[in-house]
Amino acid sequence: MGLLGGILGKQLKKPRHVAVTIFGTPEWARLSKVELPDALRKKYRRLMEIIACQVALDIPILTFLISPQRKTLSDEAMLQIDAMKEFFTELSSAPLVHSSQMKVSVLGKWYDLPGSAIEPVRAVIEQTKGYDRFFLNFCVQYDGQEEIVDACRLIARKIRAEKIDVEAIDAELVKENIYASYFLPPDIIITTGRKKRTAGLLLWDSKNATMVCTGKLWPEFTADDFRKAVEQYGQ
Repeated sequence: MGLLGGILGKQLKKPRHVAVTIFGTPEWARLSKVELPDALRKKYRRLMEIIACQVALDIPILTFLISPQRKTLSDEAMLQIDAMKEFFTELSSAPLVHSSQMKVSVLGKWYDLPGSAIEPVRAVIEQTKGYDRFFLNFCVQYDGQEEIVDACRLIARKIRAEKIDVEAIDAELVKENIYASYFLPPDIIITTGRKKRTAGLLLWDSKNATMVCTGKLWPEFTADDFRKAVEQYGQ
C-alpha cells in the first residue's frame, strides 16, 4: 500500500496547514563539495517535490520560509536571490500549480529585493490570484517579529484615524493585520537544518503548532520525510 496509502487508509487526522523552514543548503554544499549554484538548484527541485506532496496528501495550505529578512546582501545572498528568481519564473508555468488551482502568495518584504527579482514574484502572484483549491505561501525577506510590529503599526494608524478604539484591540484584531491574516494557523512546523529553530516562522500563529525538528539539511529532506511528519501529526 505504501506510506501514502497507509496514511489515507488509516484516516488519520490531516493537517490543514503545514509550514516548513528551508535551512542548510550552503552547509550541505560545503560538506558535499558541491558548487553553491548547483546546490541551490537542488534546493528548489526538492521544494517542488514537497509541493507535489501537498497535492498528493490534499493539504490545503503549505508555507515555506525560503528567505529570512536580510539588511545587507553578500555575494552568497545574491546567488540565493538569483536562484529564487529562477524558481519563481519556473513556478509561473509549472503544470502542477495550474492543474491543482494553487494560489501562490508571498509574505514578507519581498518588494525590497533587487529589482530583477521582484517581477517573477509579482507575476506568479498575479497568474494564480483566481485559484482557491490549494494555497502555497512563500516567506521572502521575512521576519516573524517584524510581521507583528507591522501589524501594530497598522492598528496604531487606525486608532489615530479614529477608525477603531484602543479597547477594541484583541488577538483577533492582531490576526487581521498580520501578513498571514487570511490563513489558518499552522498545524505543523517542520524545521530543517542542524539547529532546532523556527526562525520566527509565522510567529503570531504558531502557538499551538506541532514542532517536527528533522535535523536534516534541506537538500537531504525528502518527500518521505514530509509524509512521515504529516503521519506523525495524525497519530
